[in-house]
Amino acid sequence: MDEQIEKPLTYIRDRARPYADAKASRVYLEQFRKSKKAILFIEAEQKGVKTIAEREAYAYSHPEYLELLEGLRVAVGEEERLKMQITAAQLRIDLYRTEQANNRTERKGYGA
Repeated sequence: MDEQIEKPLTYIRDRARPYADAKASRVYLEQFRKSKKAILFIEAEQKGVKTIAEREAYAYSHPEYLELLEGLRVAVGEEERLKMQITAAQLRIDLYRTEQANNRTERKGYGA
């Protein structure tokens, strides 16, 4: 196989697991965020916070919730970084394929 195609294919293969892990982390944190909010709602209620709005404010401003959001930010950033790297490698493959098709067309033109 031509090195111009082998390198991006290898690159994609090597990034598949880290990308899957990054996506799994992002999805997990998105789902856990809902659980954390519920846990903090209950905690606020146990501390005597009366209204739903106050409990929600307590949950959203809690340091643990903010830390979770920071983790989510990092996870999304890593997922997107890997996704863009894989997309760039896919574009290199597409470019290679187009160049090869153009070369074949050009060779046919010379043979006619």
